[in-house]
Amino acid sequence: MNHLTLRNVRVEYGGCAVVSNVDETLAAGEWLCLIGPNGAGKSSLLRAIAGLVESSGEVQLGGHILGTLSSRQLARQVAFVPQEPVLPDDMPVSDYVMLGRNPHISTFGRESARDRQVVADLIGELSLSVYARRPLGTLSGGERQRVVIARALAQEAPVLLLDEPTSALDLGHQQHALELVDQLRHSRNLIVVSAMHDLTLAGLYSDRLLLLHQGVGVARGTAREVLRSETLAEFYGVSARVIHEDDGTVVVVPQRSSGES
Repeated sequence: MNHLTLRNVRVEYGGCAVVSNVDETLAAGEWLCLIGPNGAGKSSLLRAIAGLVESSGEVQLGGHILGTLSSRQLARQVAFVPQEPVLPDDMPVSDYVMLGRNPHISTFGRESARDRQVVADLIGELSLSVYARRPLGTLSGGERQRVVIARALAQEAPVLLLDEPTSALDLGHQQHALELVDQLRHSRNLIVVSAMHDLTLAGLYSDRLLLLHQGVGVARGTAREVLRSETLAEFYGVSARVIHEDDGTVVVVPQRSSGES
């Protein structure tokens, strides 16, 4: 079974550390959500795992150091969904999803029958068949998000990285997107690492949370262990009420300051 292991991962920009000595281990099928205020290092850590920024330390998958792989080899191991993916308005959905097969197609080769089958299966599995020939520019936000996830899954990588996957979606589409990722990580035994601002949703869908503050992991564990009023006050600078539901759900409710007007 593959394990994703981060050992002393550090990212610097201009000599200033934005991620400092992060250590984590995830088994296949696990979902880790990175939380923290803006500038905490969440996106930088995801990009370090994906090999998109220079970093020190090690990122290993199944005992193999990802930093030693070529970009094509790395894309077969890690799929990254950025916060604002580039979606050409005039490109058909099926062609966009096929881009996820690029790591498996030789430089001057053409897609194989298997590549076409992988894309067709994903389009069906993600309920995108009716949109397959439609241009991306005609889709709604929720439909576009499913297409982006389909492209990432077409890489058939065991690790899926999601940077704010629901930031542009309304509440209903947020839930649909996260339910989809949750179903797929179980059915495909994926390792999922996401960055999210909505703390209630982060705790609801992930197995564990890692709270980053100025690039340092300051709290880790389940939602019940990490999402505490005193912790949020210290690292987010907010007043929030944390509600523990009977089913284990942890709900974070911001509160207005009590200062007089």
